[in-house]
Amino acid sequence: MAGSSRDVFSDYDDYDALGLGELVRRREVTPRELVDTAIARIERTHDKLNAVTIRNFEAARAEAARPLSGAPFDGVPFLAKDLSTSWKGMPMTNSCRYFQDFVSPSDSETVRRTRAAGFICVGKTNVPEFGWCLSTEPSLHGTTYNPWDRTRVPGGSSGGSAVAVAAGLLPLADASDGAGSIRVPAAINGLVGLKPSRGRMTFGPDFVDFWYGGAQFFCVSRTVRDSAAMLDALKGSLPGEPYHMASPERSYLDEVRAGGRGLRIGFSTHNARGDRNAPDVIAAVENAARLCEALGHQVEEFKFAYDFEQVWQTYNNVIAVQTAMGFEIFAPLIGRPVTQEDLCNVVWTTVEKGRSIGGSQHARDIEAMRHASRHFATMTARYDVVLLPALPQGTRPLGFYDMSLDIETYNGTCMGEDNVYMAPFNISGQPAMTLPLGESAAGLPLGVQLVGRPADESTLFRLAGQLEIARPWAHRRPPIHASQV
Repeated sequence: MAGSSRDVFSDYDDYDALGLGELVRRREVTPRELVDTAIARIERTHDKLNAVTIRNFEAARAEAARPLSGAPFDGVPFLAKDLSTSWKGMPMTNSCRYFQDFVSPSDSETVRRTRAAGFICVGKTNVPEFGWCLSTEPSLHGTTYNPWDRTRVPGGSSGGSAVAVAAGLLPLADASDGAGSIRVPAAINGLVGLKPSRGRMTFGPDFVDFWYGGAQFFCVSRTVRDSAAMLDALKGSLPGEPYHMASPERSYLDEVRAGGRGLRIGFSTHNARGDRNAPDVIAAVENAARLCEALGHQVEEFKFAYDFEQVWQTYNNVIAVQTAMGFEIFAPLIGRPVTQEDLCNVVWTTVEKGRSIGGSQHARDIEAMRHASRHFATMTARYDVVLLPALPQGTRPLGFYDMSLDIETYNGTCMGEDNVYMAPFNISGQPAMTLPLGESAAGLPLGVQLVGRPADESTLFRLAGQLEIARPWAHRRPPIHASQV
């Protein structure tokens, strides 16, 4: 139900998350005022957006009364994504009937770090059922609507989070990415969306690995510096994890301000699936390449080529096995095994597929995936940064990603067609970021993807900081925005 309450803090839109945290530290605004403003915006936009499906309002208000810690995001409202990460005492439905009554018994490590950074969680955002979709239209919680155009998909699986940030409910929200689920909704909603490197984040303590490092948890934000500071707060693996990597000597926030010239940048609009990209998608990448050249970088075109069908099938085989395993792990917590009636057809047929793949085949798939990882890293190794499209056709209409299909049909059509530029970097583990550098003929945001060398988010943040200054986007507001509702 839409609320009638108004903003407590009238200048809320003038600041990103770091800016709000600084106001709190200077005692120019209180955490309670920020939390109440976020809650008011959630309530009055709910009927138009349906971005927030689980509310944590009273607990957030109580937390806002705690003493200040001096953390960078002290007192800043936060929305968690209702998928996989565990927030003690909060429901974790995964937009799935099987989990609809499940309450997390403990905090995951990234949640503890989010709390330590000063954020106050006011609720959870909508996701597609069990996440495997580039839109957010679950039957359990209903459709989340794109604030730029309600007839178009909002992105997924972090669609609720991206819509919440784009529509001004708050400046930063939780997100995760196993095949574009941070980068795609960021691209659709005009936001910054970084998928960190494999090994940069932890899945602990309950999980050690997630799709062999293919999936990563992070955020979507309005500004590059917010994403940089968030990575400073969340980075780091736990002892014994398989993809441990050292943290850089300089903070990511410092990298945003570092500037510099002379990066070697490659760009490509070649579609490895053989589809024809939309003209405005091609133009967005080419314009971004010209902008990089104008900023003093060396830019050249290359051909982003690989065996799409083989790589896509292999990755999906691996995901299916781990999805089936995940439901087995949760069965004791739920109290019963999952059944076909508990799941949409895409998820149920994924579980069935995973159960049908034997150990030898799974081992071969892992090896093939690692060969693909080597191919992507080698193909892009001569560049400091690579520019690619995000979605080859831009923002799709609602209903395009039909989760009533079986998994083979779904992955072979809608999901596969739009993942040609996303999944390769989940497989390779390279950091990849979408920035809102383009616009469609209809005036919708078009994200351009920046891909870094393995483990090199630092260079991505340096370049992204320059691009944000040269072509700023944080002032853009969609037609549905909390300040105008």
